[in-house]
Amino acid sequence: MKVTDKKIENYEATLTIEVEAAELEKTKKQACKKLANRVSIPGFRKGKAPQHVIENHLGKGAILDEAADMLIQKSSQEAMKEEKLSPVTEPQAKIVTCEDGKDFVFTLSFTPYPEVKIGEYKNIDVEKVVEPVTDEEVDDEIKHMREHHANMIEVAEDATVEDGDFITLNFSGSVDGEKFEGGTAEDYPLRIGSHSFIDNFEDQLIGLKVGDEKEVKVTFPEDYHDKDLADKKAVFECKINSIKRPELPALDEEFVKKVSKFKTVDEFKADIRKNMETNAERRAVEKQHSDVIAKVVEGMTVDVPPVMIEDRITQMIAEFEARIQMNGIKFEQYLSMAGKDMDQLREEYRKTAEENVHTDLMLEEVANKEDIKVTGRDLDYEVAVMAQMYRTNPKQVAKFLRESGQLINLMGNVRRRKAAQFILDNMAGAEKPEEIKPAESEKVEDKKSE
Repeated sequence: MKVTDKKIENYEATLTIEVEAAELEKTKKQACKKLANRVSIPGFRKGKAPQHVIENHLGKGAILDEAADMLIQKSSQEAMKEEKLSPVTEPQAKIVTCEDGKDFVFTLSFTPYPEVKIGEYKNIDVEKVVEPVTDEEVDDEIKHMREHHANMIEVAEDATVEDGDFITLNFSGSVDGEKFEGGTAEDYPLRIGSHSFIDNFEDQLIGLKVGDEKEVKVTFPEDYHDKDLADKKAVFECKINSIKRPELPALDEEFVKKVSKFKTVDEFKADIRKNMETNAERRAVEKQHSDVIAKVVEGMTVDVPPVMIEDRITQMIAEFEARIQMNGIKFEQYLSMAGKDMDQLREEYRKTAEENVHTDLMLEEVANKEDIKVTGRDLDYEVAVMAQMYRTNPKQVAKFLRESGQLINLMGNVRRRKAAQFILDNMAGAEKPEEIKPAESEKVEDKKSE
């Protein structure tokens, strides 16, 4: 077998592969044996009929076709290995010559894995910036906790609606004098300032008293999910039924004892600050690590085939669709509610998909250069984590991964994650971490990684 021609144009590789006539003849005999096991021929047990009988029964064309399929499968793998090409898309074969006594010739077309050239990925220097926690931020955090424990109090009779109040109201909306579906309600609960209503609806209610009525005029947004209302001007006849205002508990020892293990306000504040500083440190580390990975990606040179981006978008949307359906919502229903079609959704995912593909390509190259492997212990740990997440037996998870063909995807994810950890362990100023041993768990049977 030899590759007689190789072309790469517009991200597609086309190989012309030639197999000697003697190899075709040899493969025809193997094809006969395979076909003999599939068909029943009177007077012969399955698999025992000689080649000339099989040819008479099925025709020479059937045997030649079977031999061609076998040669294509075998020679394609050898040719791609020889040319150091890996397919991103399913290779498509086209037979050029397939005749007795002649060399077997076919072309193979596919999108190859792109060539990746990365720059420095060790000793990457990115500053860790920890944002200081201010007294104002501590006070705001405590205020949120007090709001969570607030009591809702009816306002005084002459009080007016203020930002942050909780009200109930009646409203009836119309467009061009015609009421529309979903535009009418009674005793509707609304928090002023939540911006859950369109345009400046809520702002126009500020200053009203209980019993007051008002015409609220708004414009539906251009991208409103109901196309019949999009960009239309509407009038809502509104009446305020009640106004309640949150009454925050005093920040005293009684409140502190109720919401924490501390006895004094100072101890409580100090603990809040400590937790906020810990979170600020965590966010800074996460940002630093993210920037390190991004910096390595920036130093990479690669021409990504568009099909890789499109495939990643499709994968991301499929995952999103699964999450939507888990919440009992049909995907078509979600698109209608969001006022989007599939093309718009794909464009929304495009930038993230491009970033993810570039990052994965970089991590794969680092894994190749550092000869990073996925061990059985790595898989044991992943399976144990998944089993705990789904509250099932590790053996069941391992079986599902093998039977669904997802084990190879899991191994790829783990390998890239280990490559990312290698970069972080070797960035400038990084402390060498202690070895983290995977939790003991039931072993994955028939590991393909070993």
